[in-house]
Amino acid sequence: MPTSDTPTVTPLAPLDERSRLLRREILLTLKKAGRGHLAPALSLVEILRVLYDHVLRFDPAKPDWAARDRSILSKGHGCLALYALLADKGFFPANELDCFCKPTAMLGGHPEHCKVPGVEASTGSLGHGLPIGVGRALAARLDGKSWRTFVIMGDGECNEGSVWEAALAAGKHKLSSLTAIVDYNKQQSYGTTAEVLDLEPFAAKWESFGFSAIEVDGHDVEALKAVFERLPLHADRPTAVICHTVKGRGFKSVERNLAWHHKTKLSDEEYEKLLAELEGV
Repeated sequence: MPTSDTPTVTPLAPLDERSRLLRREILLTLKKAGRGHLAPALSLVEILRVLYDHVLRFDPAKPDWAARDRSILSKGHGCLALYALLADKGFFPANELDCFCKPTAMLGGHPEHCKVPGVEASTGSLGHGLPIGVGRALAARLDGKSWRTFVIMGDGECNEGSVWEAALAAGKHKLSSLTAIVDYNKQQSYGTTAEVLDLEPFAAKWESFGFSAIEVDGHDVEALKAVFERLPLHADRPTAVICHTVKGRGFKSVERNLAWHHKTKLSDEEYEKLLAELEGV
């Protein structure tokens, strides 16, 4: 059942210069590495951009600052987008992006806690981020702290039973400082979410687990800001923000194309073609 906050989603609206800049950085990082999950990172760009530009409390010079908000990218294979934002904010030098996935490099194909400044949890095995986030939110309550916890998940990841076990615990404990953010691009590595394991009615599922749920266009920066400014939606419930996105957003030949879930050996010709596509959106 749709909620009253279900948006009229227009994910193909033009991208602004900051969104294009971040996508150029992601594409160049993959080009230099010769591998990476491109399409899963592109659907995350505006979500992470708004979080790091407008929402999260952090200090890049002190990544372990006790009062920081905790942001966990549970969808670890989308880390190219996270790395672009962390470099942009000064958590590490931008030239570290040039070494992505190289032997002994800091930045691997999935984010590692205690290795990459700004990464709150090692992720890659899907379904772990929300359980970790529940633990962090409970710790903040027990310690009487005001920092918040945000967990960014993939929609395919929500096939995992551990997600819903954690959701039950979050609802039971009324963890209003916890926000679950789902990148709902409706595709997994080998098919659509509807084909693999349909999530609908998605918002109603979160609500039945004790969350307040809201749906938003995950590529609309102003709409995302407006939602995050309202958090928590209710004082005694965790919040689920369902972000309707397009996998591969920004490059026409990549959008909704499962062949780009993971890409290796991007040729010079492909790279230039994609840059040209980006300028047209």
